Amino acid sequence: MTLNRWFAAVALSLSSFLAQAQLDRIMIPAGTPEDVALAAISKEEDPQKKLGMYEDFVQKFSSNPAAIAYGNWQLAQTYQTTGDFKKALDYGDKALAGSPHNLDILVLQTNLAQQSKNNGKVLQYSTRGGEAYNSIANQTKPEGVTDQEFAARLEEDKSSARNSYEFLEAAALNSIADEKDPKARMSYIERFTAGFPQSRFGDQIAQYAMYTLGPGQLNDPARLESFGEKTLAANPNSIPALLLLANFYVEENKPASMTKAANYAQKVVDLSKADAPDADRSRKLSAGVANSTLGRALINQEKTAAAVPRLKSASELLKGQDETAYATSLYYLGFAYAKMNKVSEAREVLTEAAKIQGPVQKPVQDLLAKVNAARAKGK
Repeated sequence: MTLNRWFAAVALSLSSFLAQAQLDRIMIPAGTPEDVALAAISKEEDPQKKLGMYEDFVQKFSSNPAAIAYGNWQLAQTYQTTGDFKKALDYGDKALAGSPHNLDILVLQTNLAQQSKNNGKVLQYSTRGGEAYNSIANQTKPEGVTDQEFAARLEEDKSSARNSYEFLEAAALNSIADEKDPKARMSYIERFTAGFPQSRFGDQIAQYAMYTLGPGQLNDPARLESFGEKTLAANPNSIPALLLLANFYVEENKPASMTKAANYAQKVVDLSKADAPDADRSRKLSAGVANSTLGRALINQEKTAAAVPRLKSASELLKGQDETAYATSLYYLGFAYAKMNKVSEAREVLTEAAKIQGPVQKPVQDLLAKVNAARAKGK
């Protein structure tokens, strides 16, 4: 047998244990007419002739579901080598119809969808693969197998399929990142979370989701809050989710929301450990933004004096890292100083912030003009 067929026969065996697995397995037993026919096909080097032979194979053994699935799988791969991705996808779908939870076929289909630049199809195949992989844990222990043996077999199954799972997981993430339409992107995110519930990309997915649900995109605050809180329920230390929800709650400007904003922002400060010797740019940015949000929440809670050190810390951490975030922290620091009638301090930080081009520049200039007017009036 060829290496491809040997892999299918061995890796997709039909032992009594594996028959209970949730992943589909295909077997073409050695010495059968199907095996003899496949051996003849493997000797053919002309791609067009090989396509015809596989078509004949599927027709000849149409009463054998395993042969049909395997034959269509090979046709999909052969069409892939010719660059006809549409036909390859069509034959891959036929293979999946006979073996719907086959990770090897789902990996092929995901790859073909990527080559076709079809994000929707990438999500369709990759999440099906993720669900199939995660179903390994749902197998029923066969009689006569000890708990220890069963656990070892499950781990072996997961280990052998891990590379395929990680490819599918990364492909799904990339299709989300590449999708421009927010409605489609959000539907992909929801499918991703179902297919990869414990994903290593959980933080990135949370960021994409809350950005997609936020202002300028779908602008669905109720859904954003729900998704963010579900993310934190699954991972209470998700810094992206904590930051985004803290900002969401501080923008709501409600008493209960201010408490949540302050608590979430403080947790980010604690988790980031920006003062640690090994703190990298990402941790410092997170702590800077969190301190800025916390300062805003304290101002809204009429705790302006307590907000000042937070906003000063934010500006120190954000300077030279993110101009917009830095300007925002200076704006609120200037606002806090002005509210405390510290006009000179307010003028100093706002004058610096006014030099920074971007979305915060106009609000800073307006506030600076009011501070200057108040100063002149005071004289």
